[in-house]
Amino acid sequence: MWLVRPAQPGDLKDILDIAGGQGPRMSSTLPKKEDALSAKIEQSARSFAGRNNAGESTRLLFVLEDTGTGKVQGVSGIDARAGNGQPFYNYRQDALIHASHELGVSRRVEVLYPSHALTDNTLLCSFAIRPALRGTDAFELLSRARMLFIAAHRELFTDHIVVEIQGVQTETGEVPFWDSLGRHFFNMDFETADQYSSVLSKTFIAELMPPNPIYVTLLSKAAREALGQPHQQTQATFELLQHEGFHRGCYLDIFDAGPVLEARTDTLKSVVTSHPKTLHAANTDEGELCLISAGEGEHFRSTLTTLTESLGDEIKVPVKTWTCLGKSSGDEVRITAL
Repeated sequence: MWLVRPAQPGDLKDILDIAGGQGPRMSSTLPKKEDALSAKIEQSARSFAGRNNAGESTRLLFVLEDTGTGKVQGVSGIDARAGNGQPFYNYRQDALIHASHELGVSRRVEVLYPSHALTDNTLLCSFAIRPALRGTDAFELLSRARMLFIAAHRELFTDHIVVEIQGVQTETGEVPFWDSLGRHFFNMDFETADQYSSVLSKTFIAELMPPNPIYVTLLSKAAREALGQPHQQTQATFELLQHEGFHRGCYLDIFDAGPVLEARTDTLKSVVTSHPKTLHAANTDEGELCLISAGEGEHFRSTLTTLTESLGDEIKVPVKTWTCLGKSSGDEVRITAL
């Protein structure tokens, strides 16, 4: 069975292997260095347990475990507050009208404004999964289990939620937007800058990027075409989040110009359609496939299950689901359709 649970220190090697296997820019907030990743897992464990250090932000890291082998096959995260105490930078896409009454000329010019307006909104992040599982039910479980956690711990999260989607790269690893803009100010390649942002705060962006608006017409043709477009390998993630209720806003990732999706937290599909239920046993493994979760904080668990019957506030699921969740008859769970 597939199980989503909080990351633990013993998952370090598996997560490091997944992060390293994603390629450049396939996980913007998942460090690829052992010490940085270990620190992130430890902070996550404190956050799940409600024992954050003084001044420390709530940052949660989930893993997708194959219970048959015990191996971690994917990872996803939530930052309760984007920026974690520091500005969270994006570009805001807007337009200016350049006009001359005397010449009878009027032209609309697209402009990118440096912005940290999304700072302190809840952020979905750190999504990475083995390539063979992209687009599968396990893929959906790993992504949507976070929303079930949010629904069960609503007080920890803001009313507005955002997620950055990786932007366009060529087959040879070039990043058109970065190559046209960012590299001129950072004096480093894209992957290095991206890793700095995952290990450090993004304060260095403000220190190095030009504070002035960027006229889109001055960018290369490839960079202009990349604005707001997802990486081909994140298309499944992009579509799943849209189905969940996220929509394109006016913000772009500051490194690769990928789209930033936004949503009202209380309108997300998994939040709206999931409700607490009482657990009971089913006599069969047949039924509709659903997502189910149980437990609070560090005891949170989520998996896929068949649902044979749902009467009022009671549901019947196979006993193997109980075992996976660490629950028994009469316990409270949360369930939603796949």
